[in-house]
Amino acid sequence: MVTDIRVLDADHWREIRDIRLRSLADAPEAFTSTLERESAYDETKWRDLASSGRWFVADDEGPVGVAVGVPDRSGDPSRHELVGMWVASSHRRSGVARRLVDAVTVWAASEGADTLSLGVREDNVEALAAYLRMGLEPSGETVPEVGRPTKAIIVLERAVGPSTKFPSG
Repeated sequence: MVTDIRVLDADHWREIRDIRLRSLADAPEAFTSTLERESAYDETKWRDLASSGRWFVADDEGPVGVAVGVPDRSGDPSRHELVGMWVASSHRRSGVARRLVDAVTVWAASEGADTLSLGVREDNVEALAAYLRMGLEPSGETVPEVGRPTKAIIVLERAVGPSTKFPSG
């Protein structure tokens, strides 16, 4: 049972590196980056990544999930994105993903956003179904995957606002 959702910052770059590399090794098809590419990053690059958003880590006697909230790439302050989502296979379908998505949602609301979006690969049907169960909805937008233009990323979103609270449990 996950006991804690923690926020990590640049001082925790090693832990961020470790869970990110673990996620890339476990589910390479879920990400638009690669283990080989990110394994080559140095401390400066990891600290930059750690500072680029808000990193949430789920713990159960060690990290079992991660989600990152970032400002929207468009620069629109009313929109934020969830990126880098991963849950260890041992903890899937246990509520960890929902808790991480909810934590990023609350963070986005605290930053003044009214919409949280995320992209999921079109062929990642398990993740797509999970996000739909969590209340994210298709935005109607798809974008070509970087480096794989014949593959699409489906954009999902959910409304957030000032009344968004941390989930209980």
